[in-house]
Amino acid sequence: MRYFIVIVALGLTALRLATAPNPPAIRFENITAKAGVNFITRNSPTPNKNQIETMVAGVALLDYDGDGWLDIYLVNGAAIPSLQKESPAYWNRLYHNNHDGTFTDVTERAGLAGAGYGMGVAVGDYDNDGRPDIFVANVTGNQLFHNNGDGTFSDVTAKAGLAGAEMNGKKMWSVGAGWFDYNNDGKLDLFVVNYCVWEVNKDPYCHVKGGVRGYCHPKLYASLHNSLFRNNGDGTFTDVSQETGISSHMGKGMSVSFADYDGDGFLDAFVANDTTPGFLFHNLGGKKFEEVGMQAGVAYAPDGVALSGMGSDFKDVNNDGRPDIWYTAVEHETFPLLINQGNGEFDDLTHASGLEATKDMSGWGNGIFDFDNDGWKDLFVARANVLDNISELGNRKYPEPNSLFRNLGNGKFAEIGPSAGPDFQEEAAHRGVAFGDLFNDGRIDAVVTVLGGPVEILRNISETGNHWILLKLVGTKSNRMGIGAQIHITTEDGASQWNEVTTAVGYTASSDSRVHFGLGKNRLIKDVEIRWPSGIKQVLHQVAADQILTVEEPPR
Repeated sequence: MRYFIVIVALGLTALRLATAPNPPAIRFENITAKAGVNFITRNSPTPNKNQIETMVAGVALLDYDGDGWLDIYLVNGAAIPSLQKESPAYWNRLYHNNHDGTFTDVTERAGLAGAGYGMGVAVGDYDNDGRPDIFVANVTGNQLFHNNGDGTFSDVTAKAGLAGAEMNGKKMWSVGAGWFDYNNDGKLDLFVVNYCVWEVNKDPYCHVKGGVRGYCHPKLYASLHNSLFRNNGDGTFTDVSQETGISSHMGKGMSVSFADYDGDGFLDAFVANDTTPGFLFHNLGGKKFEEVGMQAGVAYAPDGVALSGMGSDFKDVNNDGRPDIWYTAVEHETFPLLINQGNGEFDDLTHASGLEATKDMSGWGNGIFDFDNDGWKDLFVARANVLDNISELGNRKYPEPNSLFRNLGNGKFAEIGPSAGPDFQEEAAHRGVAFGDLFNDGRIDAVVTVLGGPVEILRNISETGNHWILLKLVGTKSNRMGIGAQIHITTEDGASQWNEVTTAVGYTASSDSRVHFGLGKNRLIKDVEIRWPSGIKQVLHQVAADQILTVEEPPR
């Protein structure tokens, strides 16, 4: 009976949202210049059209110094053909949040300039010391930076054994990564996404219209397998890709996102692949993974074609308690919305949900977040075409504006990007995007990287009058960041929402680990139920809205 009551409440809430006239606008302001952030993603384009030139770079939001405010870490490319950061123009950059809307470049003191040709970033506290560490996925050697707790980081890559797995004697090109505790032992493990076989200045010679050399289609490059590194708990990692079954599957990985889609207590992994079938790695009790993309209905488009998968997110979009998958692709393909049916299968409801407009778009980074705090998660995508040659694009544009799809609460989404403010409509070669509350005001902001252009810090300035809560989880028996914890809230009007702790969101990016819920007009949460990765269940009652609440895992 209780289940029936919840469903009715959700149905009434959805009906109210679907019929509400003129909901308040979601608006963003580009504050990059005012914030004092001066960063350009440098990809070193050459006449040789190296494939890596099209794909940089990532961004992370993290509170590296524990002051309660999110800082920004930006990954950068390098010179070609050396693939080295030959000048500070190529440095990765760390910007400290000054709490007043401005940021200070602290890269040099922090020791985070990086090395090699960067791609993606993943944030996680791998040694459970309460400080977030940074992993950078590179075309060249990957890097792990340990947070020393004094504003500096140490490069511990060699000790950790995380420079990058090899295939046929060569380091694989890593695009992104994500932290998760696949075996629930309380230590974060690392999943690294690898793309394709590539060497500098050895790309195939591909002609576009007019005989001009252009970037080649991914089908002309050989696939790679992804890598899984188990945390040994002593600062080192073991490559368990083969024994867990991860390396048995070849693809062109672009992103990984995690969720417990079948509710068995173990995190599963979805990998968006470029022009090869998507992977859904079902976690078999923390020992092995079974790739079930075909059976689950997430490997192909409904017409049986493998899409050009890019960024992905793995969250519950329809408030039914089951995490869904949404990933981006290129024009003519749509951005698939895959709804979890609860029986191990997903239904492609892209068109039924009103997302058919994405067929005319190309997307990279993305995220599922509630930007207007109405209790329903919306969809944000960082857009740009893949190709930069006008003669091949024809009437299409290479730079594109970002897009935002508002969740109407009735299974439908509406694109509202054009009304999200003039800054949001700026066209650019957008790539990665990270999400988090930069100003601790309860509104989710976005930081978007631009290929060959300045980063965009998009502050959410929406005035909706809705309430919110941010939950910062602190694991004790579980991993310290609480990654993988599942949270179910019930508000005073009887509506329910679900979310999970993760930093792995979108393409090449890492988002705020704090879990955000929009609460609509509710000022009180009746119940907050947390299922920690350890299996411990915790319930909080009568929790006030509009606060950042730290929750520590209790003893069993």
